Amino acid sequence: VQLAESGGGSVQSGGSLTLDCAVLSGDITHFYCMAWFRQAPGKEREGVAGIASDGRTNYADSVKGRFTVSKDNAKNTLHLQMDSLKPEDTAMYYCAADVYVRRWSDRWSDRRAYSYWGQGTQVTVSS
Repeated sequence: VQLAESGGGSVQSGGSLTLDCAVLSGDITHFYCMAWFRQAPGKEREGVAGIASDGRTNYADSVKGRFTVSKDNAKNTLHLQMDSLKPEDTAMYYCAADVYVRRWSDRWSDRRAYSYWGQGTQVTVSS
């Protein structure tokens, strides 16, 4: 199974972007959970938003109210709608997935919980 992110780019502060993560050579419904992570230069990779197969979602405090994670099973794609973007949102964004994560609600933002990763897409927000 491969994950392929797209939709990154450069926007001004306050703008919006939608990131997509296509599940290649597989079925998105086989994953118990999926998530978006990001990594800025010199910083740790951090969880941004996650979604479980039953629809439960989790968000980092820094993006609550601005980002929305969703899945389109028919299109085999995970989305991340990002609004009111800030310069501090600048990072490489990665899609992650796994077929099961015990205690996912507590561990959704732990990068070690996910086995499948995409190559990333760059988001740059200018002030």
